Amino acid sequence: MAGSAPTDGDDEIVGINVTPLVDIVLVLLIIFMVTANFIVRETVEVDLPRAANGGETVQGLVNIVLDKEGKIFFDGAEIQEPALKSRIDEALAKDKETRAIISADQSINYGRVMSLIDTVKGQGIAKFALNIQKDAAPAPAPSP
Repeated sequence: MAGSAPTDGDDEIVGINVTPLVDIVLVLLIIFMVTANFIVRETVEVDLPRAANGGETVQGLVNIVLDKEGKIFFDGAEIQEPALKSRIDEALAKDKETRAIISADQSINYGRVMSLIDTVKGQGIAKFALNIQKDAAPAPAPSP
């Protein structure tokens, strides 16, 4: 008959097993999610202070860097302090929940870093993080 199923062992494939495909897609998704944290905007090389018990870096919308010469960088571009205030205002106009990540070279004067933090907070960014480089062991305290 024309409609009968073949019986000689050459059965047609009527379904595809998608389990291996799903496994591969999930592995690729996990790899993408893990490596996406390493893709960052332009960076400026600074010597960050080290801390043994630092928390994980939060992904912020605004990255502010103070390098060892005292230059300020906003999202990778060098900027002066008055222009920094206007750029922060622009970021806050786009999103009221804007957060900042502040990175400063460890050789910079503490007062200069506090001045930068004061500028950021004064412009309205309430949530900010100080970027550190995680150290394997705590640094010994300097002897007085």
